Amino acid sequence: MKTLKPVVALVTLLAALFGAALPAHAATWSSSDKWGEWSSGGYTVRNDVWGSGAGPQTIWANSGSNFGVWANHPNTGGVKAYPHSARVVNKRISSLGSLTSNFNVSRPGSGAYCTCYDIWADGHNFEIMIWMNKTGAVGPIGSKQTNASVGGHNFDVHKGSNGSNQVFSFVRTSNTNSGSVDVKAILNWIRSKGWMGDVTVTDVQFGYEITSSSGGLNFTTNSYSVSFS
Repeated sequence: MKTLKPVVALVTLLAALFGAALPAHAATWSSSDKWGEWSSGGYTVRNDVWGSGAGPQTIWANSGSNFGVWANHPNTGGVKAYPHSARVVNKRISSLGSLTSNFNVSRPGSGAYCTCYDIWADGHNFEIMIWMNKTGAVGPIGSKQTNASVGGHNFDVHKGSNGSNQVFSFVRTSNTNSGSVDVKAILNWIRSKGWMGDVTVTDVQFGYEITSSSGGLNFTTNSYSVSFS
């Protein structure tokens, strides 16, 4: 057993250096590379530190359904990262019998971020964001169009452009840390407004769009799944 002491000491030191960046138990995979990614069981987990002025971030995963991140981004404006798990769909809306997702998260009470879905359609021509909770000074792209009860939740719906593609944002009117989402119903609602046609759903991503997390904050996805037929 004596040979384990250096290993335990190293783990303790790493946890101290990275502000408890490591999960409570040894994860199957982890990365501090800003573009680090890992695939398992039909899901791809990505660290995705893409914004300017970002600080250190470490992502870990036991599966595509159970992952988390420690992020220490400064208290400045602009999105720094979108650590997430993605599942490829590649089906037209009309050919989908169903497209649903479930999630359960544990998240910090400080910082500036949203826990949100990012759904891409027709490659990257259309972006559909579904915000399940938000904390701090963050907001969606574009202007509010209406309020809608769709997909199992009540949303304020925003429409705009990021300069590269159309963005439709569904911001839940009250925060929740768990639930089910009927994604196909939301996509059909957008179609009913004439905002997009019978597009191909490229993939469904779920994670944390982080603007600031000064001092180091932990975000944990206890469970997440995407089902379609």
